[in-house]
Amino acid sequence: MFVRKLVEKASKKPGGNSDGLKGSDIDPRLLFHYGIPSGCNMLAYDPVQKILAVSSKDGRIKLFGKDNTQVLLESVNAVPSKFLQFVENQGILVNVNSKNHIEIWDIEKNLLADVHAFEEDITSFTVMQHSLYMYVGDSAGNVRVLKLEQEHIVQMKYTIPYSASHGNPTEETVDTSVLHVLPQPAAESKRVLIIFRDGIISLWDIRESKTVFTAGGNALQSLHHEGKKVTSACWACPFGSKVAVGYSNGDIFIWSVSTRTELPSEPSTQSTPIFKLNVGYKLDKIPIASLRWVYADGKASRLYVMGGSDTISSTLLQVILLNEHTEGRTIKLGLQLPEPCIDMEIVSSLSEQSKHKQDCFLLLGNSGNLYAYDDCSIEKYLLQSQSKSSPSLPKEVMVKIPFVDSNITVAKFITDNTQMLSSADEDCLLLAKSIPSLFSFETKPKDGTQLNAARFTGFLKVKNLYITGHNDGALNFWDLSCPLLVPILSLKQQSEDDLSLSGIPVTALFFNANSRLLVSGDQSGMVRIFRLKPEPYAHVSSFLSLQGSTKKGNDHIIQSVKLLKVNGSVLSVNINHSTGHLAVGSSQGYVSVLDIEGPTVLYQKHIASEISTGIISLHFQTCSFHGFDKNVLAVATEDSSVLALDSDNGNTLSTSLVHPKKPTRALFMQILDGQDVKRLNLLNGLDLSKGSPVEDGVPKQSLLLLCSEKAAYVYSFTHVMQGVKKVIYKKKFQASCCWASTFYTSSDVGLILLFTSGKVEIRSLPELSLIKETSIRGFTYSTPKPNSFSDSSICSSCEGELVMVNGDQEIFFFSLSLHNKSFRLLDSFNLTYQKDLIIPQEDLIPGRTIQKEKKKDCGKQSEECP
Repeated sequence: MFVRKLVEKASKKPGGNSDGLKGSDIDPRLLFHYGIPSGCNMLAYDPVQKILAVSSKDGRIKLFGKDNTQVLLESVNAVPSKFLQFVENQGILVNVNSKNHIEIWDIEKNLLADVHAFEEDITSFTVMQHSLYMYVGDSAGNVRVLKLEQEHIVQMKYTIPYSASHGNPTEETVDTSVLHVLPQPAAESKRVLIIFRDGIISLWDIRESKTVFTAGGNALQSLHHEGKKVTSACWACPFGSKVAVGYSNGDIFIWSVSTRTELPSEPSTQSTPIFKLNVGYKLDKIPIASLRWVYADGKASRLYVMGGSDTISSTLLQVILLNEHTEGRTIKLGLQLPEPCIDMEIVSSLSEQSKHKQDCFLLLGNSGNLYAYDDCSIEKYLLQSQSKSSPSLPKEVMVKIPFVDSNITVAKFITDNTQMLSSADEDCLLLAKSIPSLFSFETKPKDGTQLNAARFTGFLKVKNLYITGHNDGALNFWDLSCPLLVPILSLKQQSEDDLSLSGIPVTALFFNANSRLLVSGDQSGMVRIFRLKPEPYAHVSSFLSLQGSTKKGNDHIIQSVKLLKVNGSVLSVNINHSTGHLAVGSSQGYVSVLDIEGPTVLYQKHIASEISTGIISLHFQTCSFHGFDKNVLAVATEDSSVLALDSDNGNTLSTSLVHPKKPTRALFMQILDGQDVKRLNLLNGLDLSKGSPVEDGVPKQSLLLLCSEKAAYVYSFTHVMQGVKKVIYKKKFQASCCWASTFYTSSDVGLILLFTSGKVEIRSLPELSLIKETSIRGFTYSTPKPNSFSDSSICSSCEGELVMVNGDQEIFFFSLSLHNKSFRLLDSFNLTYQKDLIIPQEDLIPGRTIQKEKKKDCGKQSEECP
């Protein structure tokens, strides 16, 4: 008997029992990551496979593919990326981190294939897209050639030494770093352009191993009477005859580059640029952090210019029309962003719904936020400006997870792993395709929810139900049977009598699918009791504006809505299933017990706690007290005090509160009793409602578990009723805990603890001994400010599946279960790479197919040069 084991273990010394939860019973792991990782610092894109890579400062790399596929990769070293680039259409992503380690990721298998530790400081990195060679430039000015052989890095004998490519300058050069290595588009295997930080531009012939063209450098410095460094560069034509170079003082020059096929006896030189772009950065001497050129058939080719400065509060990003025949008047567009940006990328995608090509211009802010523009609107603006019309300015959209227009304040996650699935896997995949991606510009309704939400046909067909209460008072229901947010129902809470009650943050939730009861409490103390109609439901719109009164409501879904007001914000809600009474705890220390049918307040009790009066948890319990069965209501306050009330009348069973010597903020309270046995056996398919020897043997004794930020405590519930301050088990935490809950396996119950740093501990009950620990990289709990809510939302199912929301950008799906059946088609949504991809002719990358040379071997140097 499970509870008997708990009581027996409670009477023994810690560690003296081998029964109970074991490490082999659980498998803590991150199942799926949804959204944008926090702390992003770099972007990369495979235009053939249409995969976007986003790297973060803690060594995570997120991949976004077609049809809402997503996968999170974690490097061994939790350090930022310096360079991130795809080997296009080869299923390979190369990441160079701040430790100068070159990582080769197999994105077909989603695993790290190889790591090469580079000895020097890498200052530039380029992958040759039509081969498996890579150029690595270092701070000493040398360029080395690496090659991928069966996903392993091999360093070639061929190198480009600084002395040969840079020349012999007459003056001592302060910075010899190679900033860019750019294979010439029309001759990628023959020539490469090397740009040094000091301004020297050198075109290197690979087979002849010599410089054939130089530009910039000392002549440039003397010409403009100022010292400046190269900060960015990119090709500015599809043939490799023009290169755009940005400098530390805000200058942008267009240099002409030789494309002659015959080798001159002496390298040709160019002392002045052919064109100088004035975009307004020169006046404030803002460095040109990044340049990106887009080819558009000579009609709307454009240069994206991003200034980089931490001294300004926002980034003025310029987009310049840059065609073959540039007019005297520079056509440009300035995009004002709310913060400085550190990277940009243009992503092409195909909307499955509208079947039209869609380009998205992404900007990555210093904060890690992603901002998206419709690139077609940018192109249209520039073309209309050329004709001196007055087009409308494109607007940026912050990339966020689809949680309507307001952050989550409270959430519930209800799972049913035994539910027979009514729809085929093909239907699930079709639904995934119909949901707009995070980077989509599909029109959304005013409430921010998805256009193609599923029709609401009842909760019993939903395997994983996720309910969220929001800062604006909304209640949203999501189907998480697949690891995607599929909206199924939204309730907008309003009040006829008092409009000020509209938009009040939801602070507590209770939902029971079997009784079709939904209870919400808000910051103003309003309790709403929703009685949902029996299934099946009619096919109606999923998004409802619900009036919070008994007269209003939707005839298809809502049977009735009842309102009650309590003192203070509602912090906790629980129900006594045998009596139908509802207990509500408030921030002012009031415990109110309600008759739902009325609804009427049966009684109200104020708990005079020593430090904080907020009621964080309430539990009904029937147990033996002084030889008689007693209906008890256990109460836990914010300062970790617990006490017991007579649930029939609200009288205290003892005048003393049970609490730790040093009160800390309480997080979670749970009674461990016969209800746990029932849950466990129901998971095993046993029906205890008919009575059994197991049920008859359930002891009346119970234990009370209390978790705070600093420690976990296990009390005898009898002692709590008597006001006896005696701790049976205690575990003091080494770090600050932010969330706790119990979970159930097929044979036992355990405790899961989540800490502010992302550390996870699984402990046994009641001894609180450590079973397993792990960490969730990237998750950091956001401590709420006074009179506000945390940006982090955490909830779990009874089987130990967690849904953790980090702000409005990312969600972690974490599981303790041994099986991998928490979400449908999990493996399918982790596949971003399409091995047998057929590339449509219209999707071929412009500029790279123009005059593309045939591959030729390098003669005698075939083993040493690319």
